[in-house]
Amino acid sequence: MLEESASNLGRLRVDEASRSMVFGGMWVRLETSTARSKWMCGRSGISRKAAWHAVAVWGLIGALLVPSVLYASHAADHRFTVEGFVCGKDGRPGTKVEVLVKDTRITVGQTVETDGDGYYKVTLHLHNDNVGDPLLVEAGGEQKNYKIQFDPNDLETERKLRVDFGSGCERDLGPPQWLLYGLGIAAVAIVGWIGLKISRKREREEQRRKKGQGKRQK
Repeated sequence: MLEESASNLGRLRVDEASRSMVFGGMWVRLETSTARSKWMCGRSGISRKAAWHAVAVWGLIGALLVPSVLYASHAADHRFTVEGFVCGKDGRPGTKVEVLVKDTRITVGQTVETDGDGYYKVTLHLHNDNVGDPLLVEAGGEQKNYKIQFDPNDLETERKLRVDFGSGCERDLGPPQWLLYGLGIAAVAIVGWIGLKISRKREREEQRRKKGQGKRQK
């Protein structure tokens, strides 16, 4: 009898766990009772399916945006970023060109390849005592020498240097245009879709209300 009770209790706990997930160190319920879900959706005027779709899409948008925000604010005083473009003599992007970025005083460096736009980015793990160190940047056999410069008292601003090779393919650095346009279009589409769902649901409710009033008058 005790074994059966323990087994039932174990199954209940497994079922309970299956309805939850860990998010940011907190347990979050994924399901609610059918009655409660219907009540919540009825009060908001939005179907449960529409609400879940909206949450999923906005969650995806947040997942795309949040990492870049976190990266820009976390441990800025522990890194130094060098980025830029490598262009050929004809002004076209230098694709898959090896770029070496190196702090020659402490022999810390990294080698990367440019992408299809000729863009590269290297992040070195440096500290305040590295200010003034000689920095070597090399691409396609061409070398450029700099001094690592930043404000040691500023622990929040991104410490970085832009180094371009050649000209004609470089552009302003920032979020990819396709990402910005895509997020804007997605946001407009979601808002319009939810608005259409709400409008149609209200129209149906209004029609049912009028039919109910007509039957009562008869």
